[in-house]
Amino acid sequence: MNLFNVYPRFDIALVKAKGCYVFDADNEKYLDLYGGHGVISVGHNHPVHVNAISKQLNAISFYSNSVDIPIQEKYAEKLSKVSGYADYNLFLCNSGAEANENALKLASFHTKKSKVIAFKNGFHGRTSAALNVTDNAKISAPLNKKGADTLFVEMNDTKGLQKAFETEDICAAIIEGVQGVGGLDEPTPQFLNMLRNLCDEYKVVLILDEIQSGFLRTGKFFAHQASEIKADIISMAKGMGNGFPMGGILIHPKIKASYGLLGTTFGGNYLACAAGCAVLDILSEENIAENVQNLDTWIRKELKSIPQIKKVKGRGLMLGIEFDFPIKELRTKLLYDSKIFTGASMNPNLLRILPPLTVTQADLSLFIQALKQQLL
Repeated sequence: MNLFNVYPRFDIALVKAKGCYVFDADNEKYLDLYGGHGVISVGHNHPVHVNAISKQLNAISFYSNSVDIPIQEKYAEKLSKVSGYADYNLFLCNSGAEANENALKLASFHTKKSKVIAFKNGFHGRTSAALNVTDNAKISAPLNKKGADTLFVEMNDTKGLQKAFETEDICAAIIEGVQGVGGLDEPTPQFLNMLRNLCDEYKVVLILDEIQSGFLRTGKFFAHQASEIKADIISMAKGMGNGFPMGGILIHPKIKASYGLLGTTFGGNYLACAAGCAVLDILSEENIAENVQNLDTWIRKELKSIPQIKKVKGRGLMLGIEFDFPIKELRTKLLYDSKIFTGASMNPNLLRILPPLTVTQADLSLFIQALKQQLL
């Protein structure tokens, strides 16, 4: 049997990992500045994370949501203390696409409307409703295009945003705190505040997609919190479980639950919640926010010394380094010659880095040195 070939892959098989490093079958060591799409939030094989999952596995690993699962309550309590959304409700699922799928469906149930405002170059997942609000026609099947009713607005285009809201039957507006796949563009605080006000005026549900930009990735727990607004629904995944599949949405208390409205078999399972609790403990106890903010300041200063770099986009440890040439060859050289994993985006000139939030200045210095060497 062959695997269904959906991703272009580097010819590297990773067999173990520790902290910010991964190792291949020949025990070659690589600096991981990509974290498997920003998933590794607290470092590979962090002992607190490993011990939490192992302990839970030895007790009970799974039962469905037809019984009380106390560790879900434990996770919700921990999240309420650090997220800034203590009075919201939590629905747990398994992935970012699933989180956005449920967020969009819930907004439509709540408003009894069907159209969505989304943003150019946005990416929200590869499932049905999530694809309808993703600005990439290449990955949308005919099934998605029929019945899709999304108004795409340019990021930070205030006139376009106002016009979109004047369209009838809008149930939700969905926006990333910082765009990931789209290339690290982000809404200004003024634009986010305008979006929040328009959602209030037109009784539209504001969904903040924090799947990649959440969990201290940008230095704030959620990226949109730099603008001091509150969303109606926040979608989460990626760094939430540090590699264990986990997703969820935070839901404003005005949006009422009913049996059958949402559902999941594996969401909020014992192992996922054990992993999630460990992540929150590490983020809180190891001064991760301070590390992210300090390294953001430091690396921007270092990157200014490289003349080929035209712009640094993003925030915290969710950064895009933009050149005036395609970065495909540079990224390949960094991987095979310098043994450093980095990422790409829809912008062919943008090198993306999403390291574990436990990365050190010494680790990033290796990247700066390698970058300078490869650009000679």
